[in-house]
Amino acid sequence: MQKITPHLWFDKEAEEAARFYASIFPNSRITNITTIHEVPTPTGDCDIVSFELNGQPFMAINAGPLFKFNPSISFIVNFDPSRDMNARKNLDALWGELSQGGTVLMPLDKYPFSEHYGWIQDKYGLSWQLILSNPEGEERPAIVPSLMFVGAVAGRAEEAVDFYLSVFRNSKRGIVARYGKGQEPDKEGTIMFSDFMLEGQWLAAMDSAWEHGFAFNEAISLLVPCETQEEIDYYWEKLSADPKAEQCGWLKDKYSLSWQVWPTVMGEMMTKGTPKQIARVAAAFLPMKKFDIAALKRAYEGE
Repeated sequence: MQKITPHLWFDKEAEEAARFYASIFPNSRITNITTIHEVPTPTGDCDIVSFELNGQPFMAINAGPLFKFNPSISFIVNFDPSRDMNARKNLDALWGELSQGGTVLMPLDKYPFSEHYGWIQDKYGLSWQLILSNPEGEERPAIVPSLMFVGAVAGRAEEAVDFYLSVFRNSKRGIVARYGKGQEPDKEGTIMFSDFMLEGQWLAAMDSAWEHGFAFNEAISLLVPCETQEEIDYYWEKLSADPKAEQCGWLKDKYSLSWQVWPTVMGEMMTKGTPKQIARVAAAFLPMKKFDIAALKRAYEGE
């Protein structure tokens, strides 16, 4: 199975943002841009941009101003001194780039969990946690999506991680650090930080019982690539918990986290097809809730 991919919803800045990120992260590139014409979005034509940042795949879409990024999902960027003698210098350089037009959420400073760490929201609203990581233990990737369970789901991070580990077959638990006494409003024993791997993709999770004024939304979703209809059916049944949120391969789970259950063959159609084939596939998938691979193939072939 291909890696679970973070999917970013932009108003109309998807390509601009992807090019910006690819210019400031090492080993990064735009891998594909596809435009779908005549789609029902507030901005008309819809650009879908695939890109990689330091080995981590991302997708981005222009789909109008319906959803905005917030810090409930952020991206941890690890700088490991054991692998990079210039880790601190490189962290500072990336912080400088992301700071331009951005908002500091936690100042770049020394904290109990890191000698050098900061949390920033960039000019597009996307949140990044830059950390000089501890080189002890199992190696982690350079970029790790991080889920913060707040509001109605605060205190349920461990339950959610257990659930995701049960759904995805190739999975394992990593670090678990809990809140202790005297750390109110967070309840003793809830998750201060945990990470876990699903199908080769490392993710992180934490609880926060403070009043934040935001929650998970569709601005950032996790795309699950599926080779077969059986895989699509399996993940759809396991993950979907809100029938009203089911649309065009999107769903919400019982923690209100958004996922996309995506057939890999559709990605191939959208990147390799002619404009007419792409238009037919788009016309076929837009009314769908759960994707139907056979119907998509028929549309692609013009049947």
